Amino acid sequence: MSRGEHHRIHAHDRLQRNRLLIAQEAARLMSEQGIRDFHHAKLKAAERLGILDAQALPRNLEIERALREHQRLFQADSQPQLLLRRRTAAVEAMRFLAQFEPRLVGAVLEGTADAHSAVCLHVFSDDADAVERYLSEHGVPVEGQVRRLRYSRSEQPEYPVLLFAADELPFDLTVLPRNALRRPPLDRTDDRPMRRASLVQVEMMLSEAFGDAVQRRTGAARR
Repeated sequence: MSRGEHHRIHAHDRLQRNRLLIAQEAARLMSEQGIRDFHHAKLKAAERLGILDAQALPRNLEIERALREHQRLFQADSQPQLLLRRRTAAVEAMRFLAQFEPRLVGAVLEGTADAHSAVCLHVFSDDADAVERYLSEHGVPVEGQVRRLRYSRSEQPEYPVLLFAADELPFDLTVLPRNALRRPPLDRTDDRPMRRASLVQVEMMLSEAFGDAVQRRTGAARR
């Protein structure tokens, strides 16, 4: 092996090691500090580790994998319960918002939700103010924001976002037009169409979760 080839292999190994270190630190920051933005988390992690090489910044998907591993190792007891509570709350909210055909998105759907995670829903109405009026009529105070969703590099429209709390849990509703039901935006982790789940699908997830919990308790009792 030539000296130049040896240096290239060493540089590649160092780069991969740094990517892993940044992904792990970003996952820790997201889990412990509640950072929700992948880009912010990876930049902060690189700064804390003193890694200045932009090529060492991991992809969002790498950080999500590291986050799942972090939760498996350090939050094996608490995180599943936090997730279950948010999925249960999602079902209740989706029933309440049924006329707006809600879809669950984000960490609560993907299974990475923790104590910092909001229940994120996409709701659909061609009258952008209809959802806020409906919540107001039912005594739910909301805070309004806007969010940019990406469909392609050139198509990144902004949509209204409604934030509120119920049963001490944060909720995050993005209001989209009806025709967006059939065209999900791109996911920030892998640039593929975002996963979205209907009420029926979330109810099935909950049913499976409760069934697994009963089986674990039954197995423990038998032992």
